[in-house]
Amino acid sequence: MPESFFIVSKDNLELAIDEVVAIVKMYDRFSKIKIISNLIIIQSKTNWNKITERATFVKTSGQILRKMSGLFLDDENFQVLKNTKSFVCRVVNLSSNKLNILELESSMGDMISKFTHAKVNLENPDITVYLIFTNEENFFGFSEKNEDRKRPKKSKKYPHELDWKLTRVMINLIGLEKGETVCDPFCGTGTTLLESESMGINAIGIDFDEKMCEISKENIKINNYKSKILKSDFQELVKISKDFDGIVTDLPYGRSSKASEKPEEILKKFIAIIPKHKKIAIMYKKELDPKMKLKGLKKYQIYRHKSLTRTILIK
Repeated sequence: MPESFFIVSKDNLELAIDEVVAIVKMYDRFSKIKIISNLIIIQSKTNWNKITERATFVKTSGQILRKMSGLFLDDENFQVLKNTKSFVCRVVNLSSNKLNILELESSMGDMISKFTHAKVNLENPDITVYLIFTNEENFFGFSEKNEDRKRPKKSKKYPHELDWKLTRVMINLIGLEKGETVCDPFCGTGTTLLESESMGINAIGIDFDEKMCEISKENIKINNYKSKILKSDFQELVKISKDFDGIVTDLPYGRSSKASEKPEEILKKFIAIIPKHKKIAIMYKKELDPKMKLKGLKKYQIYRHKSLTRTILIK
């Protein structure tokens, strides 16, 4: 079975690793996973590029050709370059050893050039060849040139809107698949809706604020997306529970949906009406955790700045 590699950002490392694992398991629950620092090795029938397209914090990814005990390579390793016009070599050192990376990349490039007709192209190669060094094992792999992923556009933003990366991570952590539907009952400017639709997931947004609804509608329109926007209280969830498969939202912490109620009271009511048997990812201010007594499969602490830490809860 093919093996792939994924090098993820060390920022929020646990979150980044769990996201890749969740995506892999969504596509292939029998896949085998090995984690070495911020390197994830996946043995799966799922193509590495399919996983990378959904992941948020993957910095480098590709297919593994073989494990190496040293720098020994032979003709067989270069078959992937047989019909390739250009390539570049990259060394990724995740080990504690000091390596002369530039020298290794240059030597590797010379070696490949002798075995193939491909030429080195540092700027825009057809294939990138990787040598990955860790304290446990070394790997030889490659990735093909891919077009940059297009980000959804926003005509209008809001100072406290939901971060798109964290939104995408939450969608992936609960394993929402293409064709399913997500609901954001505090949708604001529509970040959840945009990220979901960019992954082929349908979306419904709810917000009590007419201004936010209008901004969401504009942002949906300029991307030619089809998300539904409902101007309503979050309790609309009860009425439309059969229309969605999961909830992804950032609970309000600096404002309330009714002037007469405190945010804590609103959140308690929200938690009480969450439909059962739904995939759920919610983010909220860490200080609310003891008051809410929320239980879930896993929690992540996201440090934003000295006065704000967010909690992501996966249920």
